[in-house]
Amino acid sequence: MDDQSILTRIEALVHEEHALQGREEGDAVRDEALASDRKRLEDVSVELDRCWDLLRQRRARRAAGGDPDDVSARDADTVEKYLQ
Repeated sequence: MDDQSILTRIEALVHEEHALQGREEGDAVRDEALASDRKRLEDVSVELDRCWDLLRQRRARRAAGGDPDDVSARDADTVEKYLQ
C-alpha cells in the first residue's frame, strides 16, 4: 500500500466516522441501532489510528533513507496501547 492509497483510505474512514457521528443522534431512541453505530465508530477509530501509524512509519523510513515498502501495518492492539 503506497502513501496515496493510505491517505485515500483515511479520507474514506473520516467520511464514515462523520456519517456515523451524525447518525448517532437519530439512533439515540433505538438502542440496537445505537449500539451498532457505536461499535462501528469504535472500529473506524481504530482503523484510522492504524492507517495514520502506517503512514508515519512509511514517512519515517523514507526520511531515514530506507524503503517505505519495508514497513507493515501494526496490529490494533499495538497501535491502541502505544504510549506517546
